[in-house]
Order: sequence, then C-alpha cells, then structure tokens
Amino acid sequence: MRDAVKALGKDPARVNPLVPTELVVDHSIQVDCFGTDDSLEKNVALEYSRNSERYELLKWAQKSFSNFKVVPPNSGICHQVNLENLGRVVITQNENGNAIAYPDTVVGTDSHTTMINGMASSSPAP
Repeated sequence: MRDAVKALGKDPARVNPLVPTELVVDHSIQVDCFGTDDSLEKNVALEYSRNSERYELLKWAQKSFSNFKVVPPNSGICHQVNLENLGRVVITQNENGNAIAYPDTVVGTDSHTTMINGMASSSPAP
C-alpha cells in the first residue's frame, strides 16, 4: 500500500494504523525440549529459527508503523498480556484542539482473549 501511495506522489507514511495496534504472538512455540532448566530458552530459539521470515516481517512492521507493536513469543498468553499490559478500555487523543475519546478494541481468536474490551462473548448461547 505504501508503494501505491508513493507512486501517487503522496507521503507513504500516511499508511499507518490510526489507533494503537498490538499483535501478541502466543501459542506459537513447539515443545521440543523439556525437563531441563534451559528448555524454554531452547524452544524459543528453535521458534525464531524455524520462523525467521515471519519475525523479520514483524520486526520490519513494528519499525515501519508508528502505531504498531509486536509482543513476541515467551511474553505470556494473549488474553493475560492484554488484560495486564495492553488494554486501555478508552483511548483519548487530541485532534484540532478537541479531546476525542473512543473505545479500545480487541480482536481475539479464542474465547478468553475477548474477556477485556470485548463487545460480545464468543461463548454459545445457553
């Protein structure tokens, strides 16, 4: 998208999330090593090795977009990271001298992720 904007003679930096956006990478690490003090470190190293292209893209995106942050593997489970560190409930910003407030949003892929800032439950109706 940035290439297309640049081709139109516009500032490619305009292609940027308007609201703060975080991507939490959890449930990605396979368990190859276990039962030793360094098992976690070995499994994380294998994850980065196996998926280096993915993490290079995510690193690039985090550096390129001012409102985008990647929470890497080994940081915790997505819904807990959101609850304890990311969830804002209400976001405020100044625009042309006026304070604007809007609700925080979360997009999750399991029923626990949406426990904070969610508009609805992913649980089936009784």
